[in-house]
Amino acid sequence: MKFAVIQFPGSNCDQDCVAGINSIQGLQADYVWHKETSLRDYDAIVLPGGFAYGDYLRCGAIARFSPIMDAVVSDARAGKLVLGTCNGFQVLCEAGLLPGALVRNRSLRFVCEMVTLRVEVPDSAFTRGLAEGTLLRMPIAHGEGCYFADKQTLQALNDERRVIMRYANDRGEIVPDANPNGSIENIAGICNREGNVFGLMPHPDRACDARLGSADGVRIFESMMQTIVARHARAA
Repeated sequence: MKFAVIQFPGSNCDQDCVAGINSIQGLQADYVWHKETSLRDYDAIVLPGGFAYGDYLRCGAIARFSPIMDAVVSDARAGKLVLGTCNGFQVLCEAGLLPGALVRNRSLRFVCEMVTLRVEVPDSAFTRGLAEGTLLRMPIAHGEGCYFADKQTLQALNDERRVIMRYANDRGEIVPDANPNGSIENIAGICNREGNVFGLMPHPDRACDARLGSADGVRIFESMMQTIVARHARAA
């Protein structure tokens, strides 16, 4: 099963994504340069973290116009799984594939630390096999990771169970002290209405080896693989 990891000028987590995905049995990840125009050979797409185009104008604002993004948007609308982590989440919002925006951290400082995430939706394409309330540990590294959405959008995200993960403390409590960037309602990751596009500020790619402090990120990629396998089985 093949995953495309998109490389923008300024991406710096593309290698982490490829290494993490390739460490999982049954998965193969390839780099895809931003000037390519097709992703037809891939089962899933990953937009990695980093500083695409130096984060000029706004994070993800220029990357959204890369040639490859036409294929990302087209494939996403056709139902292919798309994961955007950190800067990739920002690009997905700029491209209109996810609602809301990622703005400056409330502290106005770059934050780099391990955080705890609570799984809010156990049956998504990205959380198969994870019970509601499961706690995951992953690192963050961002200066503009504060998720914001207007009241109507936030209501829809909650009503439609599209908030996949929230920042929590070690006891699984959604409290202000567990929020590393000021995101509204401690939101760490959301999906689109169709459930196939997932934006997540923490880095599952940097949590694929226990020697790095956590291997919980593997569960996100394994869930994607299981979802794709199940789809193929239904199609057959």
